[in-house]
Amino acid sequence: MNDLVYLSLGSNIGDREANLAGAITILGEYPENTELRSSSFYKSEPLYNLDQPEFLNTIVELESTFTAFEFLDEIVRIETMLGRPEEREKNQPRTIDIDILTYGDAVFETTEMTVPHIGIPFRRFVLVPFCELAPNFVVPGLKKTVKELLDNCTDKSIVQKYVIKSKA
Repeated sequence: MNDLVYLSLGSNIGDREANLAGAITILGEYPENTELRSSSFYKSEPLYNLDQPEFLNTIVELESTFTAFEFLDEIVRIETMLGRPEEREKNQPRTIDIDILTYGDAVFETTEMTVPHIGIPFRRFVLVPFCELAPNFVVPGLKKTVKELLDNCTDKSIVQKYVIKSKA
């Protein structure tokens, strides 16, 4: 059975565009993942640790036959492939960060992950690109659309569409 999955991807060190594009490409190479599409890239200021470069963020939508935990294992592999160290401090600069936002209609919390991601309603850098991709998607457990969550988000940080510069 295919589950509809939404992921948040972010990068703020190295070639941020290439980091995001690389992660999206790898996600699309798995035969378990189909119907992949992504939002535009958005630049955003860091939220918690302000002493770091601004982020590029995007949201990816796909269908997957992986279980949520199999998918999490693959995400860790992708992050490692793209240069993210396994041991890292929270809210530090990173080449790539991939978070599972929603996984089908699942609602659960374990030591490994919480679905839907607990940060969704509080992060403009997630909600702005998510709203571009799926404004009417009702987030399981929250019972609100992405657009409703964005309209009520208390995070006032700046999130702007990123114009990809041609490498001519």
